[in-house]
Amino acid sequence: MNNIKNKKILLYIGILIILLLIFLRFGLYFLKSDGFSGLSMLLPALLLFFNIFTVCTCAFFAAWVYQDCKKRGDDALLWAFIVFIATPFIGLLLYFLRRSETKETCPTCGHKISLKANYCEECGTPVKKEDHNVMVKQETHHLKFIVAGIISMALMLICLMGFMVYASTGNGVNTNITSNKRVWNTGVINMNYNTYIDDIWKLDFKNATAGFVKEQTMTITDADTQLLHADISCGTVPDEATLVLWLVQADVTKFVDVTNLSDPLKYPLDEFENGKIYVRLQINGVENTVSEIYIK
Repeated sequence: MNNIKNKKILLYIGILIILLLIFLRFGLYFLKSDGFSGLSMLLPALLLFFNIFTVCTCAFFAAWVYQDCKKRGDDALLWAFIVFIATPFIGLLLYFLRRSETKETCPTCGHKISLKANYCEECGTPVKKEDHNVMVKQETHHLKFIVAGIISMALMLICLMGFMVYASTGNGVNTNITSNKRVWNTGVINMNYNTYIDDIWKLDFKNATAGFVKEQTMTITDADTQLLHADISCGTVPDEATLVLWLVQADVTKFVDVTNLSDPLKYPLDEFENGKIYVRLQINGVENTVSEIYIK
């Protein structure tokens, strides 16, 4: 009994740790991205609750499988873990394909035996068949776990659909390239790498959705003497394709077409103030592009 109780405690602690990790992940991202700048709080909230309800759905169905396994004499903790990790959809499918028949307890030794057995495999005690010929009303056990799992799944899907619809319509998402907030994209980019180390932004991408904006926040320490250095090479430039470099700080916005740079760009920053500045690359059809941008 104590062993079963300890296993339940470990399972509850594991679920709690997963929930805490989800909150920690969002917290770290919040700090790293300047508080979701340029994004309506409804979107991260929907994503957060989607993750929470996903964990709850897995936990409730795993709890039901745990109880069902105990009733059938299977390894309850193992199957509960499989259902929780593999998501209810895959986990439950695997479980029901593998699910063993209901067993009864041998009155002599307590060993779990099949209802179809003529004797106990453990101690050899004969089993009276007349007890199995009586029709017994079958009820779904631990129905509360199934109901809670279905409710959690419904809420999970509602959050996911709400996130997708809200994001696809552009509501609450800043896509204004001249904005003094972070720009968010609804498109995609196929990158080789994107790093910002030692105040040097290196971006290497293969292609991107038309109008995709990739940005990096940099810092100006001496606007009168510093320059923005940009060494950019576009490997493939289809007709009418462009790559535009944007510099945005408060109400000051500057842009330069860097599609066909023959030499590295050195752009003066005397029109800006010391402090944070958004450096953005607007990708309009160029492909196989390598760039290195820094302020010095």
